[in-house]
Amino acid sequence: MSHKLTKSFIDSIPHPDSGQVFYRDSQLKGFGLRVGTGSKVYIAEGKVNDKTVRVSIGHHGVFAPEQARTEAKNILGMIARGINPNDIEKAKKAKSVTLSEVYTAYLKARNSLKPRTIYDYDRFMKTHFLEWNNKPLLEISKDMIEKKHRAIGERSEAQANLAMRFMRALFNFAIGQYEDSEGVPIIPDNPVKRISQTRAWYRVDRRQTVIKSHDLPKWLKSVNNLTKISYGANCESARDFLLLALFTGLRREEALSLSWDQVDLQAKTLIIPDPKNRQPHTLPLSNYLFDLLNTRFQKNDGASKYVFPSTGVKGYMNDPRDQMQKVIDDSGIKFTPHDLRRTFITIAESLDISAYALKRLANHKMTNDVTAGYIIGDAERLREPMQRITDYLLKAMENNKND
Repeated sequence: MSHKLTKSFIDSIPHPDSGQVFYRDSQLKGFGLRVGTGSKVYIAEGKVNDKTVRVSIGHHGVFAPEQARTEAKNILGMIARGINPNDIEKAKKAKSVTLSEVYTAYLKARNSLKPRTIYDYDRFMKTHFLEWNNKPLLEISKDMIEKKHRAIGERSEAQANLAMRFMRALFNFAIGQYEDSEGVPIIPDNPVKRISQTRAWYRVDRRQTVIKSHDLPKWLKSVNNLTKISYGANCESARDFLLLALFTGLRREEALSLSWDQVDLQAKTLIIPDPKNRQPHTLPLSNYLFDLLNTRFQKNDGASKYVFPSTGVKGYMNDPRDQMQKVIDDSGIKFTPHDLRRTFITIAESLDISAYALKRLANHKMTNDVTAGYIIGDAERLREPMQRITDYLLKAMENNKND
């Protein structure tokens, strides 16, 4: 529709019941009005490289027709010179994008991140990088990165490295995501490279701690006595969680978040559908594990979907650190949940369980092993080695009775 866009004419235009209607100005080609169900917006449009470019000028009432027409002339002039005004505005916004905005966009793009990973990232944003949240990414310099890495490292070298790997990922994402009007990244380089260039990454040796064989009887005794040495509704759940983690080698979150639909008491198996390596992990239940889970299932009686339920937001026990500390205090043996996984794997290796069975029990990838690609992972084939590990641990438990 072509009309002279005057105030009286625009005021008389009704709003459509749905969609949008466009009105073109009869005096200035490329100047128009977009009328929606609740708005009337001035626009300017033309072609850049044979592609239609439409720019919103502003709402009728905020802009008078003549003001909008003057602004349209400026925009149309840019379009005539082959400049896309939307690109300029996009680049302007990109140059002012803040760390917090980049993080939000990163999470949206990486929608397959695991809850634990997001939890760690959120923690970094709220602690180490809190004062940078509203800072434009372009203002975060190499010097700032270097100083921040050093400051975090004074408290924890491992956390300093993890935090900066997270920051490096955000910058790499932003380099590919935010461009100027010519398609050139607004961030020319990743400032976290400074840490590599100066060889400032901290050397953090991988933890090798396990519960030693001679300490297992004392540790298991303290775990089994947890309901006697500690108080609270979670004591029994914490005890069974620690035993499950040791007898299966499951990672902390895999064990804590275990739900009853992952446990098949009839087939005597449990499955972790989406573990760390993204490969579904099915484990056979030894006789001891079956009894432990079956007892919990009977006590649960359908009250919760989780094996280790809690009244918290997640619905399952979040952090049994208080109960773990009670075990540490009582036994004198320091440990972390991942130490239990390492202990399980170490025991399996000491029992001369085959390398392939060991890798499948631990659910480690075997991508570089050609032979492994021909071996079909069958939970039943793991039942015998799983029982051998359990028998070893049960023998250690039996030794408690002789103490």
